[in-house]
Amino acid sequence: MDHGEIIRDRLLLTLAEHYESDRSQFVILSRQTMDSALAREVVAILRNEKTIEEETRGVVRLTARGYHSYKNQALLCAQEN
Repeated sequence: MDHGEIIRDRLLLTLAEHYESDRSQFVILSRQTMDSALAREVVAILRNEKTIEEETRGVVRLTARGYHSYKNQALLCAQEN
């Protein structure tokens, strides 16, 4: 697993947790995250895939589509193990 995948997985996990408690809540990404070119690239890819919505730079939330995709992926991983 490369660094970009780790960032993506951690971000999706965090956003899924927030989504489950309040779907309308945006999450403010840390300055450290937003200072990373790789993390910004991951955010851009997820935004272009319609997995996340970005209110302003570094303020994001999971979309319904993104949440369902994340949960389906988690189920597939659990079944493989």
